[in-house]
Amino acid sequence: MIKLKAWADKNLQGDPVIWAVVLCLSLISILVVYSATGSLAYKQMGGNTEYYLIRHTVMVGLAMLVMWIAHKIDYRYYSKITRYALFISVPLLLYTWLYGSTVNEASRWIELPFIGLQFQPSDLAKMALIAGLASMLAKRQQNIANIKESLIPMLAWCGAICGLIAMTNISTAILLFLTCMLLLFIGRVPTKYLAMLMVVGAFVGVLAMSFGQRGGTAISRVTDFISQEEVPYQAQQSYIAIATGGVIGKGPGKSDQRNFLPYPYSDFVYAIIIEEYGMIGGVFVLFLYLVLLYRGMRVMANSDRAFGGLLSAGLSFAIVIQALVNIGVVVGLGPVTGQTLPLISMGGTSLLFTGLALGIILSVSRGEQEVFSPITGDLRNTVKA
Repeated sequence: MIKLKAWADKNLQGDPVIWAVVLCLSLISILVVYSATGSLAYKQMGGNTEYYLIRHTVMVGLAMLVMWIAHKIDYRYYSKITRYALFISVPLLLYTWLYGSTVNEASRWIELPFIGLQFQPSDLAKMALIAGLASMLAKRQQNIANIKESLIPMLAWCGAICGLIAMTNISTAILLFLTCMLLLFIGRVPTKYLAMLMVVGAFVGVLAMSFGQRGGTAISRVTDFISQEEVPYQAQQSYIAIATGGVIGKGPGKSDQRNFLPYPYSDFVYAIIIEEYGMIGGVFVLFLYLVLLYRGMRVMANSDRAFGGLLSAGLSFAIVIQALVNIGVVVGLGPVTGQTLPLISMGGTSLLFTGLALGIILSVSRGEQEVFSPITGDLRNTVKA
């Protein structure tokens, strides 16, 4: 036990609570996704019910590896590459909108050659925008009220990235916009400028509704949710799963609604959690996300540098807000959005980017930094960041 603790202290640095939360969510993810995909794998893979289990477990392992590598890199290095990531994100989002792989009438993915995975550029764009705003806010703290030097660049990037994402995925764009608003508020941007950002966001949203791919779908979903005249099929099956799960659930692997609920392994995986593990399991998962948010805010409060604190806050908000929206949709508190549950839903590159975000938060939380040199590939100790 002493050797295990010594190994963890040496190799798993940063906030230990965040490591524990991520490990718990990852184990829950493997169990629930295996249950949710059992019937699907049996039908599609000729009886091989372990196909998606193996595939998802490998992706979870890769996400943990990315998280571990990212937490070893000094977070200040990310400030240097943020601008490049932003400039790369714009053409990628444009290409995806115009020529990306289409699923459910929306082109949100780019097919990666040779490896058979689909890459969602919005995942890269979200991280790039959050890191970019954190960097700009940190550098302009002494001149934060200057419209030309501070406000316009931030408004421009928020409008451009959120607008391009909204062309194919309105819910993701809205969540990213809200995260940016929170980050700017924490970064001491005057309230009148936040109001200007809201006007810009509303204008970009109208354009996306008019010329984007999902405007009509988004409006119809919101209208159906408000009127309550017709409950969508996904929501109906989700409510049945929750109602039959009760307090303690049916038990692991005993879900019935996985055979009827669309996307029980991604968008509605939380319904399967409640059906199999009951309200106790559902509350526990919600508690883990709230702990993750709290620890992310603690990292921000303890950071000696503005960039590190803002970066930790922005990434924590992005992960937890998405989780809360997904949970809210599943239990009937909001219209169907198509948002996945971070760290639990089955995914590809989205899992990797979530692991990267958590690794960056852990990097900020480390007391003594080990800086990675991208030229030599070496790690070297530095003073406390």
